[in-house]
Amino acid sequence: MTEPAVETAAVLPPMFTTLDRCDRCGAQAKSRALLPNGTLLFCGHHSNKFGAGLLAAGAAIESEF
Repeated sequence: MTEPAVETAAVLPPMFTTLDRCDRCGAQAKSRALLPNGTLLFCGHHSNKFGAGLLAAGAAIESEF
């Protein structure tokens, strides 16, 4: 007799820690912009403010929200 399949939720580590800070204001980072020449971290406010421009410039955006 075979055991029934059991689904388990993968527990992933948080994308950002409390040590990751926004490069504009120092608040806790919630998103990351990956650019060819480096990475920028942003809080929610600055991610919303600069997100469209960064995407237009070819950045890849990773976000907690």
